Parts: sequence; C-alpha cells; structure tokens
Amino acid sequence: MSSSSGTLWVTATPIGNPGDLSPRAVQVLSGVWRILAEDTRRSGLLLARCGVRSPGFLSLHEHNEVRRLPAVLGLLRSGRDMALLSDAGTPLLSDPGYRLVRACREDGIRVSPLPGPSAVCAALSAAGVAPLPFAFLGFPPRGRREREQFFAPYADLKLTLVFFERKDRLAACLRDAAKMLGRREACLAREMTKTHEEFIAFFLDEAYALPVDMKGEMTVLIGPPEHGERTAERENPDALIREALLVGFGARETARIVRARIPALTLKEIYRRVQELKALSDNG
Repeated sequence: MSSSSGTLWVTATPIGNPGDLSPRAVQVLSGVWRILAEDTRRSGLLLARCGVRSPGFLSLHEHNEVRRLPAVLGLLRSGRDMALLSDAGTPLLSDPGYRLVRACREDGIRVSPLPGPSAVCAALSAAGVAPLPFAFLGFPPRGRREREQFFAPYADLKLTLVFFERKDRLAACLRDAAKMLGRREACLAREMTKTHEEFIAFFLDEAYALPVDMKGEMTVLIGPPEHGERTAERENPDALIREALLVGFGARETARIVRARIPALTLKEIYRRVQELKALSDNG
C-alpha cells in the first residue's frame, strides 16, 4: 500500500431515517476531497438533511463505473481521500462499487468501511424469521422463467433468503418463488426506519393475499424449508415434474426441486419418475 495514496471510504448511509447516519460518517464525509455517489442529487439531499456540508460529488453508477475507474484511481493515488455512497444503506450490496473496491485493493490503495445502516441486516433483525444462516440475493430477474431458475438452487438449502423487489413485480416474484420453494414462512419489510414502517408476516404460498397497493422500498425474507414432512397428497409430484421440465430444468435439477416440495419422497424415487415422464413425453 502506498503511503502517499488517499483512502476510499465505503460509507453506509441511512435507509430512511436521517438520524441513523453515524457521527464518524459525518466527520469523514465532511472531510474527504470528493464523494462518489450513485445518484449525486439524491445523495446531496440526504447529506443536507443530515447536516453534512458536502465537499462535492462525482457520479459513479452501474453505467459509468468502468469508464470512471482510471480517473478515480488516479485521484486516489495522488493522495485524495474519497467516499463511496450508494443511494441508501451499505454500498456494494446490490449497488455499484465492487469494481472500484477491487481495483483499489489490487492497486494497493487503502479501502476502509464506514459501517452503518443496511436494509438486509435491519430486516433480519426485526422480522422474526430465522436470521441464520441466510443468503442475500439482491434483485431477482425480471422474467418468469429466469426467476424460477434463480430460486430453484435454493430449494434444498436450509437458508433464509433475503432479497429486494420493486412493488410492481412483487406479486409475480413471490408467485414464482412459491412455485420453486414451496410453503415457507416469509416476511415483507417495507419503509424500514420511516414513519410508515411495516413488517408483514405471511406464508409464501399464500402471498396472493398480500395488499396490492403497497408503496415504498420492499425487502423480502423467505424462511428455510419447514420442519417435518409434507405428504404427497398435498403436492402432486407428476405435476411438479412436468412443470419443472417445461420451464427447462434438467432431470437431476428437477428431482431436487420436487424433493424440496415433497420431502416424503426420495431423490431416487423422484429421479426415476422424471425419467419415466421424459420417456413418455419423448415418445409422445
């Protein structure tokens, strides 16, 4: 690490309540040469509400991060301290900045975290869903088939899944998650740390009953598979197999998906039935 280089401060900012910005973050943000922000206008308004006198901004978002890297690295090498912000919460978690942080590490430039608010940690701490182990998935894909393939690998894993979703895609996303993961405890956290903060508990296969007019930022938590066995009477294995094959999953992947939905059946039994149905379909 060069002793003359500056520091890149990866700085967490409030996800709602301006009072959550730490005193240390205020001190650092007031003293750096420039602030790298995903949305300079939004970050400027946030810092003004938090009482931070901004030294000035440079935009750094998913569309210009690669192009900006040489200039930003040059400024850091010259001894300029800079702070990296996302629109809200902790940078890099579903936000740009990874390429910059990695490039700084490879170049020997100091990178230091300024920890603070995180929608992921806030939701896990207050939702009442098993907090450990968990996997953070960012934003799921937009398309139905892509979403189903996105959730499928987690069907057998005893993890709590945490992800963000936009309100206009929430219903479809939860429907696809239920198809791949089965009945699971879930929670929708919205407007965290704001006036209308709300945690809505539900079961994933009953997500259709959620209000349709919800607004605000959405963080979704899906608990691990239920304990105990579900009988084959509650799930139709042949229907699940045909559905998974139609989506485009292979035989082994299909068997794992169905096994997560019907633990009473063994993988060997399901795989044999997958092969039988594939043969019937091929001879069709």
